[in-house]
Amino acid sequence: MKVDRFFSVFKTASRGMDIQRKQLALSAENIANAYTTRVDGQDGPYKPKAMTTALSDEQQFKLKLDNANLSLKETRSGHIDGQFGFSSQDALADMSPDEEIIEQEKYRYEYDPSHPDADANGMVKYPDLDLVEEMTQMVSANRLYEANLAVVEAEKQVLKRAFEI
Repeated sequence: MKVDRFFSVFKTASRGMDIQRKQLALSAENIANAYTTRVDGQDGPYKPKAMTTALSDEQQFKLKLDNANLSLKETRSGHIDGQFGFSSQDALADMSPDEEIIEQEKYRYEYDPSHPDADANGMVKYPDLDLVEEMTQMVSANRLYEANLAVVEAEKQVLKRAFEI
């Protein structure tokens, strides 16, 4: 058994925890800057940030290739031959999604002529953030982080029992 296969569960769970940690920090930053009308080094108010995750083109290709190989093996033999649905474990070495943080140009205007950043019409430009949505994303990221942590703990128990045998 390759050592890489041995620790693949830990690598996958830790990558999931890393993404959820970044999402949690991003939501916290958005909430902290919900009423920031001026940012140093930037023209205008704080730009709300969002994180997108997706498999890279190479990862998507590997996944489609493995699924095609799996269906071909099932068609020929009627079963999978213990491959767990993948023709090569090396193809799954890094199947974690890539994340990208995007600054959004979403703003809302409020009338407040006494505000120092008000324009000639008395309108102040604020980041357009839905605080309920940001809090929901924080709770979701926290729960997903805890789920990945539970996977790590479960795998540790499995390995511990395997060494007892």
